[in-house]
This record gives sequence, structure tokens and C-alpha cells, in this order.
Amino acid sequence: GSAGGAQVSRVVVLTGDPIGPRMAGPAIRSWNMASLLAEEHEVTLVTTTRLDEVAAPFALRRIKAGDEKEFRDLESWADVIVFQGHGMDQFETLRRSQKILVADIYDPMHLEMLEQGREQPRATWELMVREATQSLNRQLARADFLLCASERQRMFYLGQLAALGRLNPDTYATDPHLRELLAVAPFGIEELPPAKVGSALRGVIDGFDDDSKVLLWGGGVYSWFDPQTLIRAVASVASRRPNVRLFFLGTRHPGIDEMGVVRESMDLAEELGVLGSSVFFNDDWVEYSKRQSFFVEADAGVSTHHDHVETTFSFRTRILDYLWAGLPMVVTEGDSFAELVERESLGVVVPADDVDALADALDRVLFDEDFVAEVRANVSRVAEEFTWSRTLAPLVEFVRDPHHAADFGSHATRGVMSLSDTPKTGLRRDIARAWHHLRHSGFRVVLGKLRRRWGGQ
Repeated sequence: GSAGGAQVSRVVVLTGDPIGPRMAGPAIRSWNMASLLAEEHEVTLVTTTRLDEVAAPFALRRIKAGDEKEFRDLESWADVIVFQGHGMDQFETLRRSQKILVADIYDPMHLEMLEQGREQPRATWELMVREATQSLNRQLARADFLLCASERQRMFYLGQLAALGRLNPDTYATDPHLRELLAVAPFGIEELPPAKVGSALRGVIDGFDDDSKVLLWGGGVYSWFDPQTLIRAVASVASRRPNVRLFFLGTRHPGIDEMGVVRESMDLAEELGVLGSSVFFNDDWVEYSKRQSFFVEADAGVSTHHDHVETTFSFRTRILDYLWAGLPMVVTEGDSFAELVERESLGVVVPADDVDALADALDRVLFDEDFVAEVRANVSRVAEEFTWSRTLAPLVEFVRDPHHAADFGSHATRGVMSLSDTPKTGLRRDIARAWHHLRHSGFRVVLGKLRRRWGGQ
């Protein structure tokens, strides 16, 4: 039905993440976009990777990257296409589309690749960063509306948009703050607080009981994080507080290989003699609907990272889960969430790589009862600002009155689109990448990548 006479649109939401009972951040965000938009419009949520059986209040489809025929049908049906990640690289139809395009750039993937590619051979690292940069430039050059995750990110992207010629008389004339081009739409949380659906830790995993003080690391372990300093701090606290437990909830992302950092973290915990006594790693990815039990049983949430440019502009989605579950938190300074934790007193902010400061902070959020009570009250108040219906309001508003950007089709956007080299898609891309990896990493790496690629990821 239409709300207040607004028009009903046909909306496609596109993600590269697996959709199903187990979902990671990008899929969860796309799912919530589709849910909110489906209240007023006809919506189809599409994944280019895997689609598992799951009930949804909108249509679900899987279209393989590069399947232009399938995607062309969908594109011609749609009025508005909302996409994230590599959607534009995967479908030429999307790059050439004249429909209204919304790019969800909450994840600055070129900055992420600076960190993530570090462990790769140099040429591979350069390729990863270059491809991610070109991919974002294409989106920024063409999108009619863009969504980022924080005011900090917005400043960063305004710079990139300016360099691409999108800050021009057309876009500026009637919108001097450029909010109609680039809006802040943070990652969100569900309206209802988490409920316990069965036991997750206490009484289930050896070493967890009612007296345990549980610190939860609520997501995956990736190279830009710093689990090592955390493990050292926990070992230090546990030496005088034997009931402290740290649990890493996700060591594998549904769509990504385990990173070296996971191995290193486990080795460190073993070396310090705390693996399986104070420090625990979940060896699987928890189903989205079941993960709330872990949050309900935790006493505090924790997120530690190294300090670099990726940190400055990142938006740590796991912190939202801590907000959702009303948990006091300990976080490393440097990102926009640390500012929020500091400003609203939601826990303790610590310097990067400081074991002693971190140990003191952990002790405080687990054992200082007055502090914990005060923090929990603050957390539940701030959580209300981050429900999905609030964070995605700019998207909902835009789709009620969808329109092309003021500079759509002008020389500015056309010039940029030709600048950012057309990506190779489908087989051409596979062959080019295989040749690259063969030259730089050897045959076995290529074989592994191909196997994953054609074995449905």
C-alpha cells in the first residue's frame, strides 16, 4: 500500500553477500533495507552468491555475477536499484542503467583493502586497492543518491565526490549541504531487544557457568582488528580474577576465508596458557537468529583494533550489537564509535596497543557495579537512536520520491564514467585474475581460488 499518497515503486536491493539463516553485516543491512522498503513498495532482494531457504516479506532471488540476461530482466522491471559492494563491477547492465541508482557505500572498501591486502604479495595488494578504488569511483560518479555510515565518513566521501566532479553547480544550486546527494545512514539494530533462545555459553561450553564474567567479541576476527592485545589483557586480568572468560563469537565469515590473524590469536592464547580456560574461540559462524543468546549471556562487549586510516573511517557494526543487548563496552580509541562511547559514557575507551589500560578497563566493566549500572542505563537510551527504522530513514524518504541526481547525465558524470576503466566481468575478469595470481602466487593459490569461485563460493 502507498503511504500518504506516495508512489509505489519497484525496488531492487542488490548484495554480494550470502542471504539465509546465517548472514554477515552487508547481508543484514540489505535485508533490513528490503524489509523497510517492502512496507511501501514492491521489493526484490537479490544476492549474487548464495541464497538459502528463508522466509521474507519481499521477493528473493539469486543472480550470478555476470548473468546479464537475468539481471537485464530485473533492471527493466525496476524503478530504483539499491546496491552495495561490487554490484556495478558484476553487471554491465547496472553500469549502463538509466534507472534511479542508490549506492550504499557504508563500507569504504578501498581503505579496507589497504589493511586486508597487507598479507598478500605486493602486486596483489596493489591490484586489490586499485580495483576497490575504481569500483567506488564508478559508484560515486553515477549514483543518484549515496548512503554512508557516519558524519566522519561523509566528510571523507565529500572529498572523493569533489575530486570526481560531483560537487558542481547542478548538485549544489538547490542543495548547498549536498544532503540530497550523500546522506548518513548508519548500520542499525532491531527494534526489539535480544531475547534468549536457549543457552549459548553458560552450562553449554566447558568452563562457562553462572559465576563466569563473560566478555564477548561479537563478530569476525579480521586483520584490521587487534585481538592479541586483548588476549594479553584478559590473561593478565584472569591471573587475579579466575572467573573471567573471553569468547570470540565469529572466527569465520560466511563468505571469506579465515585470516592469518585468527591462527595467530589462537596460538597466542595457547602460548599464554589461557586457551580453553579464559579465552575461547567459536569454531563456526553463529546463525543470525541464534546469536542473540550469546549477547544476553554476556556481561560486556569488547572491540580492539590497531590505529590506522581504515580505523578512522570505519563503522564497527558489532558495537551496535552491544548497544542492542545493553552491554557496557570496552573499545579502542580512533573510530567514530569510540567517540560515541566516550561522549555518552557507554563504557571505557582505551588507547591502541596498551595492555595495562585495557586490563584495567575490562576489570572495570566486569566488576565495578555502580559504574556498570550507570553505563547500562546510558546504553539503553542511546540504542533507541540506532533502530533500523531510524538509521535507514534517509533511504525510505528518498524512495518515497525517487529521482535522478541534479547532475544526472551531465558532462561531469559522463566524464568520470569514462575515466574509471570499464571493469572486466565474467570470464574475462576470471582469466585476468587467474593470470595475475599465477604470476604472483603460483598454481596452488589459483586452483584454490577457482575451486571456491565455481563451487558456489
